[in-house]
Amino acid sequence: MIPTDAPDTLRTDPDLIVHGGGPYNVETPPHLLDDPITPIGRFFVRNNGDWPAVDRATWRLAVDGLVERPLSLSLDDLERRFEAVTVTSVLECAGNGRSYLEPAVEGVLWGYGAVGCARFTGVRMRDVLEVAGLKEGAVYTAHHSPDRTETGKVALSRGLPIAKALAPETLIAFAMNGEPLPLAHGGPLRVVAPGFPGSAWQKWLARLEIRDREHDGAKMTGLDYRLPTAPVRPGETPDPALFAVIEDMPVKSLVSHPADGARLRAGEPCEIRGFAWSGRVPVERVHVSTDGGTTWAMAELEPGEGPHAWRRFRFAWTPDHAGPFTLVARAGDASGRVQPLDQTWNPRGYCNNGCQRVGVTVG
Repeated sequence: MIPTDAPDTLRTDPDLIVHGGGPYNVETPPHLLDDPITPIGRFFVRNNGDWPAVDRATWRLAVDGLVERPLSLSLDDLERRFEAVTVTSVLECAGNGRSYLEPAVEGVLWGYGAVGCARFTGVRMRDVLEVAGLKEGAVYTAHHSPDRTETGKVALSRGLPIAKALAPETLIAFAMNGEPLPLAHGGPLRVVAPGFPGSAWQKWLARLEIRDREHDGAKMTGLDYRLPTAPVRPGETPDPALFAVIEDMPVKSLVSHPADGARLRAGEPCEIRGFAWSGRVPVERVHVSTDGGTTWAMAELEPGEGPHAWRRFRFAWTPDHAGPFTLVARAGDASGRVQPLDQTWNPRGYCNNGCQRVGVTVG
């Protein structure tokens, strides 16, 4: 159900899963993530606060802080003064898969569907920063937006290391899948930071500040969007000083077909397929198991639409007898990282890349 305060332009597939008890957040069941480019209506929505009021005609982006020439740019300024580029990229919430951790942790209880892959069009952040002129000592960006919590506090203010802000794939985006960026997905402007968690992809970007230290805005400190640098066991009191900002999403895969709970026939071919992706380095292989992870076989891995997009995998399988089967995919990337069968627990349930289990019944 779409809340009454949602924007009129929100288009959401009726089969998406709405998470209640706070800001509007929806995820996509895995069987609806079977397209190389995720349609906007099937793309997950993550909010930390309310829906901000947006007037595209008057929207401006301020660029200030440690810059030689502070800027105030309209949408027309961005499109007229800078080269428009398109980057196809996976966007994944850091908490994706959180609901499968035991013991349970706080946060939106995402299943596997807080992820999608889209074409984002905008201008390179580095091009804008070149015009502004970085001063000596620039270390981090700070992103500011008008969304607020129920109590009126800033909902989210994240940032990026300067090296990532200047990377060619990092955008200030104004379009998604060939149309103006919808309000639900951060329109009119959002950050696009491939390989980083969705929290770094700030929505409704209104101010880009350059700082001389790691940003300390809302949900940037403490345990928020951070992972422990040493193991933390359930029940222990974590020390925030031993946590580091997430700057690289783990290697991962998603089975989109067949759907969990599907009924198949013995002797009839079934294609097991889905997508695999990684953070800083490319995904390079996927293995598939039809017996819950006891035995594995290499799947076919197709090229992706650019280095930051996910890649389709396919595996031809003909079940030879009736009964229950557990299908599992396991991805590996070029750096040698491989998905664990089960996720290592952490206090906020971030970066869960434990292997998805898909149960089917063959009759």
